[in-house]
Amino acid sequence: MLPTNKSWQNRLSNDQDELAVEFVESLSLDRRLYKYDIAGSIAHAEMLTEQHLVSRDEFRQIKQALTEIAEEIDAGKFRFDKKYEDIHMAIEAALIKKTGQAGKKLHTGRSRNDQVALDMRLWLRDRLEIMVELIKGVQKALLKLAGSKQGQIVMPGYTHMQRAQPVLAGGYLLAYVEMLQRDRERFNDCFKRVNVCPLGSGALAGSSLPLDRSRVAELLGFASVTRNSMDSVSDRDYVVEYVFTTAMTGMHLSRLAEDWIIYASQEFSFIRIDDAYCTGSSMMPQKRNPDMLELIRGRCGSLYGNLTALLTMMKGLPMTYNRDMQEDKKQLFDAADMLEACLQMAEAIVSHTKFNAEKIGRDLEDGFLDATSLAEYLVIKGVPFRQAHQITGSLVGECEKQGRTLAEVPLQELQKLCDKIDKDVYKSLSANNVVAGYATDGAGGKKQLQQQLEFWKECL
Repeated sequence: MLPTNKSWQNRLSNDQDELAVEFVESLSLDRRLYKYDIAGSIAHAEMLTEQHLVSRDEFRQIKQALTEIAEEIDAGKFRFDKKYEDIHMAIEAALIKKTGQAGKKLHTGRSRNDQVALDMRLWLRDRLEIMVELIKGVQKALLKLAGSKQGQIVMPGYTHMQRAQPVLAGGYLLAYVEMLQRDRERFNDCFKRVNVCPLGSGALAGSSLPLDRSRVAELLGFASVTRNSMDSVSDRDYVVEYVFTTAMTGMHLSRLAEDWIIYASQEFSFIRIDDAYCTGSSMMPQKRNPDMLELIRGRCGSLYGNLTALLTMMKGLPMTYNRDMQEDKKQLFDAADMLEACLQMAEAIVSHTKFNAEKIGRDLEDGFLDATSLAEYLVIKGVPFRQAHQITGSLVGECEKQGRTLAEVPLQELQKLCDKIDKDVYKSLSANNVVAGYATDGAGGKKQLQQQLEFWKECL
């Protein structure tokens, strides 16, 4: 058995078994919350002083000692002892060692239940801002590529992984900017639910002491305080929401990675990723493997796993705080670290990738990308769409057998299919003409790309 000197130890007749100490500790994980724990403790102590529960001299001692502890941790001189279980008790023990009786007053009106909720909210506020900026970095890299000459390259667009209609590469790239913008908005929206102060909720029912919760919220820059003390200590919705948003962002990065893994293959050769973001093979000397993209794609699964673990952990918990909730930090920290790394890598890859205009152009007319444009030409000439679809489909079938494109069919043959076809039909045929002719807002054409580029340059 190990003597622990824990804050709750007098209630129990025996010291904890060493195995139990190892099993229950979270200090190895939550030590990264130390800055927030100390900031929250200083704010709490200041409020206690204003409420005459701590003297001015005691507050001075507490604040000075906590500042010293922070400096010791920053310098790597602080000894984290697992017997104190978590960052809260480790810091409090060090504080009491430095200040004696003054330090023993710090936990007045406070529980580790509302203390950890505070620390996590403070930590998340900072991480949300960092995450939003990292997403913005990927968006800017995509925007820069879309706005370059390479953005003007006409390339096949796909549905069902089959060639469908032609689009500009810039429009394709901006599709991912749109996805990432929704992720930024979700993280920003999450901030509103994170930025609420739970301190003062105590273990679950608040306190009979005259605590000024609004003052603590003000000192820590929170927008408001939580309304219900029981919900305050049992709520991890904001953690689940954050991890969900990391999973969603990871999904979008995974889709981009999947596209580019395919596009970088020899069969497609649409893009070339810089060697700095590829690896070779231990056996095959010719290989250039897009391992960084594959890892982004693979880590999306881990982000999903974090979300599933959190939801599963929370689903059966009775009111209010339960020790199960200690496990949330594993999933939260892992999700944050993983997505931040993936975003940094995605920005670097996008910034060092080029489209292969020659290869894309060489095969551009394969797959009848202009078939829909021909059907719409017939609609403009007064042919009902279903009939226009049938005429075009039949023509595509014949061209496929003969090994020629729609633009290579003589006018006389086209007019045999429909007498409303005129020589202006060729303005609707070939991929480049199709892209030039897109009329609807947001389409994959040149006019629409310019509009979107102007919007995103201003937005970002």
